[in-house]
Amino acid sequence: MARFEATGWKNGDVQEALDDLIRLLDLEAIEVNLFRGRSPDEDRQRVFGGQVAGQALVAAARTIEEPDRLVHSLHAYFLRPGDPKVPIVYEVDRIRDGRSFSTRRVVAIQHGRAIFNLQASFHDHESGLDHQTRASLDVPAPESLPDFRERMAPYKDQVGPSYDIPRPIDVRYVNGDPMTRGNSRANGQKVWMRANGTLPDDPTLHACIVTYASDMTLLDTTLLPHGRNWFDGVQMASLDHAMWFHRSFRADDWLLYEQHAISSSNARGLAGGSIFTSSGDLAVNVVQEGLIRAQ
Repeated sequence: MARFEATGWKNGDVQEALDDLIRLLDLEAIEVNLFRGRSPDEDRQRVFGGQVAGQALVAAARTIEEPDRLVHSLHAYFLRPGDPKVPIVYEVDRIRDGRSFSTRRVVAIQHGRAIFNLQASFHDHESGLDHQTRASLDVPAPESLPDFRERMAPYKDQVGPSYDIPRPIDVRYVNGDPMTRGNSRANGQKVWMRANGTLPDDPTLHACIVTYASDMTLLDTTLLPHGRNWFDGVQMASLDHAMWFHRSFRADDWLLYEQHAISSSNARGLAGGSIFTSSGDLAVNVVQEGLIRAQ
């Protein structure tokens, strides 16, 4: 797989933020099956989980020699918090290359210890039976919903300098955002999301961008049945993350992410999500479990 390249298409700061994300995912090859990734220069206590998952998928895809063999599933475990101040080394184990499938195992390493483990399977395109659960698109159009700056304007002073930082992923809540829901209870939520700009036509890059974005709101869904929010004295951290890629999509087109809470018990929460194209086709399924310690 070729290295990613930014499009060069410009639309102010938002495209620059997306190009920064493309560069973040464009790992450095340091040896056979070894890659190095960096973290953005931001004031974070730990590395964002979606970043590690996206970079690990890039590392796995870089070892696939068949150009039309694309990821169809992944399962990952978050083992330790990542240190955003030092690079992450990704070690790829080429478990199997068959006639139609390839399997890879990737371990992300910092300070000599594994912080993340991913297994991914890649499959050649094949024709076959076709069935899907399509999305109901009877929801407000994404352009009619507030973006991050509009949502967070009343809380600008609490957010601080990050309020003005352009975001590579545009997320718009259909059912009200965490800051305005209060103590209302629900069993799920819907969000529109897309890469905030234009991406190259590399389908692997689009899969890696959606992997990155899929970690942004899903675990929050497990708090909805309890009328709680992530800013409400709750400690949360991703534990494991699984994805299945069904149909082609573009990450820079609007995608509807339908999420639902499955279970909360033993200080853990499980949530599932389905990602649909703007025409209603089922593109990706996601399941995530996370640590939830509520005060």
